[in-house]
Formats: sequence, structure tokens, C-alpha cells
Amino acid sequence: MPKVAVIMGSRNDWEYMKEAVEILKQFGVDYEARVVSAHRTPEFMMQYAKEAEKRGIEVIIAGAGGAAHLPGMVASITSLPVIGVPIPSKNLNGLDSLLSIVQMPYGVPVATVAIGGAKNAALLAIRILGIKYKDLAEKIKKFSEDMRNDVLNTGLEA
Repeated sequence: MPKVAVIMGSRNDWEYMKEAVEILKQFGVDYEARVVSAHRTPEFMMQYAKEAEKRGIEVIIAGAGGAAHLPGMVASITSLPVIGVPIPSKNLNGLDSLLSIVQMPYGVPVATVAIGGAKNAALLAIRILGIKYKDLAEKIKKFSEDMRNDVLNTGLEA
């Protein structure tokens, strides 16, 4: 089964990033999750990004708050798709994280989801994997259909 790396800048980010793991589990996608700090462990971050593909990783979900350099730095090292998750911060409610992740220079793309949007990051990773793995493509189609039907079948009490 395909692998997704779920990495984050600090242990505190797990509160948000565990939602990505829950979605990956729901779809039966193999993953690894760990703290990889761009600022506190830059050498490890570089090694991790360089070796990810060799370990079978196909998509990286990287969550970071504040300066939020992890997704961009990882994307600058690997050719794998990187999905950035801005983590809400105390000072600016995650706007700083969002701007740090979304404003990448040409040649270093990072797909960015909403502030705290780890669930959507996992769903995007599954869609990317669905290009190669048709069983995941079918699962994500069914998931979308189920959500659509939930809305269509919602009744309101008067």
C-alpha cells in the first residue's frame, strides 16, 4: 500500500496533524508520523526529505506553525509532492503560518490547505495517490458521493 509521511515542526502540532492520520487510517493508507523540525533539527530534516522516496513515501504532509518553514524546506529538497498544513498560532491565529507556507518561490511548489486543515491535506494526498492506485481513487469517489448524499438527504425540522 502507498505511504504518506505526516511530519510536523513540533510535538504541539500533533493536536492538529493527528486528524490527517485519522483520515489516512480510514482509507487504509499506510503512513509514518513524526516530528521533523526545520529550525531545531535542520540536518535531520534534510536527511529525512532526501531519503523519503527510498523508504516508499509518495506524498509528504508537513504541518508547521509560526514561521512555518518546514513544508517549503522539505519541498526544496525532494521532488515528492508536499502538502503544507498551516498550524494555528497564538499570535496571529495561523495567518503567519499560512502566508509562510503559501508564498513559495517559483520552482518550489507546496500545495497548501486551510489553517488547521489536516483532514483536507490527507484527502488531497489520497487523491494524488489515486492517480496510481485505482482502489484509492474508487474510495475517494465513494467518500465524495457519500458526502454529497448526506447534504441532499438532510431534512430540516420546522
